[in-house]
Amino acid sequence: MNAVPSEAALRAWWMPFTHNRHFKAHPRLITAAQGAYYTLADGRRVFDGLSGLWCSPLGHSPARVVEAVQKQVATLDFAPSFQMGHPAAFTLAERIAQLAGRPDDKVFFVNSGSEAVDTALKIAIAWHRVRGEASRTRIIGRERGYHGVGMGGISVGGILANRKMFTPLMIPGVDHLPHTWNPAQMAYSRGQPDWGLHLVEDLERLVALHDASTIAAVIVEPMQGSTGVIVPPKGYLKRLREICTKHGILLIFDEVITGFGRLGTPFASDFFDVRPDLTTFAKAVNNATVPLGGVIASGDIYDAFMTGPEHLIEFFHGYTYSAHPLAVAAAHATLDELAASGLIARAAKLAPVLEGAIHSLKGEPLVTDIRNLGLAAAIDVTPVPGKPALRAFQVFEQALARGLMLRFTGETLALAPPFISTEDEVRGAVETLRTALRAVPV
Repeated sequence: MNAVPSEAALRAWWMPFTHNRHFKAHPRLITAAQGAYYTLADGRRVFDGLSGLWCSPLGHSPARVVEAVQKQVATLDFAPSFQMGHPAAFTLAERIAQLAGRPDDKVFFVNSGSEAVDTALKIAIAWHRVRGEASRTRIIGRERGYHGVGMGGISVGGILANRKMFTPLMIPGVDHLPHTWNPAQMAYSRGQPDWGLHLVEDLERLVALHDASTIAAVIVEPMQGSTGVIVPPKGYLKRLREICTKHGILLIFDEVITGFGRLGTPFASDFFDVRPDLTTFAKAVNNATVPLGGVIASGDIYDAFMTGPEHLIEFFHGYTYSAHPLAVAAAHATLDELAASGLIARAAKLAPVLEGAIHSLKGEPLVTDIRNLGLAAAIDVTPVPGKPALRAFQVFEQALARGLMLRFTGETLALAPPFISTEDEVRGAVETLRTALRAVPV
């Protein structure tokens, strides 16, 4: 197959979250990947500065995962998960619950973070209903939150561009907490900001406004990733847990980005020492080799559904590809590699390297803020007047031309390298970003 598609082929794919007209006039094509590097159609190798899309902490094509998927496709390519099951799915659920430090919890498998969020919302609403509290139907999200692109996810999410075209389809009864980013008070914070704990008290205001008897759950990203690495203030998540417990509200952590080591712990709940009732995951669970996601639910939530005749379905929800054998095989191999190579500890060791490097960009042209937590960091850049999001795109293109692939959204550029990266590669990525910033005309 040709490395560069024909014009007809380029037109045929309506690309997601992409400026299609610009891209197809100036295509940026990836043809191969190995380790921490992509190979582009012109033969250049570029450092994968965002682990794919926050999802490939092992780098690309790790031997253990490749071998596992190859063996699996030749043994059991597909198995239905409705009224049947395959052994590896059960053992994977057990491993994930144990990794999360919650061995009595249950795992519901889906295929993506978006599906995981919608599944968690359905579990939350249904749990209250089966317990006789059917009035609890309201979900509280947070401004600037990203919870995928399902209708539930965009409803509880707080990113305007993801919501504005779809208002008639969004679920009713949703409200939002304020986001926690205030550059006047917390610009250039290293790790968790000292300012902003009071913002969590807005949940008490929403309880007073709507009454706790109408609220089913609160969903937040422990660290808001896609909107630009917004880090919670010190004590924020612990206080959020306290308020939810006080009012009988379920707490959902969206750990699609933070799950499986990004903060140097298995989950962000470990990093912050806060236990949610439901946890969504995807991305890094199997190094993004085959789509896989899921929801970790407390044992008490699961048990509440286990009533009525045993031959009847307790929860009417699921997907054809839930616990797909190839995805499950890749997940087992990923967990094996994370453990065998000590990669979560490696991410923790690399985190201060990234922090020191990224904050050295303070004072560089265009930079207006820098944030970091674990092995994730972001910078904000000065916008081009009247042309929102153009500046970050310009920096992205300059970095790509110099061998670094970043993530850009709005006026933010994010960096979250693979766990297999070396210290020199992390520092080198930031130096490339520095060069890119200087190359953009002011």
